[in-house]
Amino acid sequence: MDNNFKLKNGSGHLCCRGCGKQDKQLNTYDWLADITDNAEEQEIVEVQFKNTRKGYFKNSNKLKLVKGDIVAVEASPGHDIGVVTLTGRLVPLQMRKANLKPDVEIKRIYRKAKPIDIEKYEDAKAKEHDTMIRSRQIALNLNLNMKIGDVEYQGDGNKAIFYYIADERVDFRQLIKVLAETFRVRIEMKQIGARQEAGRIGGIGPCGRELCCATWMTNFISVSTSAARFQDISLNPQKLAGQCAKLKCCLNYEVDVYVESQKRLPSKEITLETTDGTFYFFKADILKGMITYSTDKSFMANAVTISARRAFEIINMNKRGEKPDSLVDENGLTEPQRPIDLVEQESLTRFDKRKTNNNRKKKKKQAGNRDNNKNNPEESKDNKPTNEQRPKGNNSTDEKKKPEEENKREERRNKDDRYRNKNRNKRQEGVPKNCPEGNRENVKDKQPTPSAPNE
Repeated sequence: MDNNFKLKNGSGHLCCRGCGKQDKQLNTYDWLADITDNAEEQEIVEVQFKNTRKGYFKNSNKLKLVKGDIVAVEASPGHDIGVVTLTGRLVPLQMRKANLKPDVEIKRIYRKAKPIDIEKYEDAKAKEHDTMIRSRQIALNLNLNMKIGDVEYQGDGNKAIFYYIADERVDFRQLIKVLAETFRVRIEMKQIGARQEAGRIGGIGPCGRELCCATWMTNFISVSTSAARFQDISLNPQKLAGQCAKLKCCLNYEVDVYVESQKRLPSKEITLETTDGTFYFFKADILKGMITYSTDKSFMANAVTISARRAFEIINMNKRGEKPDSLVDENGLTEPQRPIDLVEQESLTRFDKRKTNNNRKKKKKQAGNRDNNKNNPEESKDNKPTNEQRPKGNNSTDEKKKPEEENKREERRNKDDRYRNKNRNKRQEGVPKNCPEGNRENVKDKQPTPSAPNE
């Protein structure tokens, strides 16, 4: 197989020897792999085993090793099977990163793995799950407060490493005796944390991506609730905890940016004095630099959002004994214009919500018009949409009917106006609204005469 990729312009080659499988969190990219004789310059080789276990071994037999070769290395006792992940000049840098002391004994590489070695390794690997289940039952029978999370067999099957989790110190001397008698192998116990166990099991996080501890994280830094406080995140344990039941590691990713941004905001204890009253700090958008003030300490009342620059201006005015008329500056700008979210524009469902809201509004409006038409039939005639409000049609007949319909509506309006004026005159003369014309004189005669005021 050719290990070179030719560039499109034909001027050179790109080497793929430095690339490897990206499904392991300890994968290393060898960016010096295309340099000639790079692998022969260093005798030490980096070898990776199951999960996050790595080791550094001497290539004393001068084997030609490249990244991805399966090798048999020295172990105690017997030998182990691993995969070469790095060779050449970058190995000393990785050893320094792993904090390996110079006086540490470095074991050697025996040979490249033979088919017999790989067959033994596969047989030992197939027993790991059953061994883990049985060992959990044994620990439960011994009433040990611990959880065995994973089991790793050595390449030759003579040794097994049991990874366990425990909140307190556990005396597992009796457990080791029982495990050795049951599985007939040498037993080694290694304690791991909850974060490391989650990385071994793997999974999908709430962000939709694979867990960081299962892909690229090797060192786990402690996470405290102060990181959530700096970012103004509600202290809800269900949202802040990850699959390991500990605080999410991603809380530490942006906390430094929030700490720097908070230095540009005024203190939460400072109150702003205006002629309208006293305003107290309520909440802040740290990254935008916008602060919301309220006239009450306990709940939001008469909330006003201003920028940090405006808040410092008012603080300086209060120090001089001055009080502004309001928190809002003279230009009336309380919030800057928000940037356009390009990701939202490309969303497949960006129009669904708007359509449903418009349909609901139309249905409510139609239902209200029907109720009004039933209660006020006369008004419904007047409230009919005019020809300008109606959608324009494509037929020429609609344009011809427009003046005729307008004339009819004008006549109907004039007729209604005359009828209203006529009824208004009748009421002013004292004639009932529906009284016949022949009886109007009798009604006038029957009207009581106004009595003279008492002298």
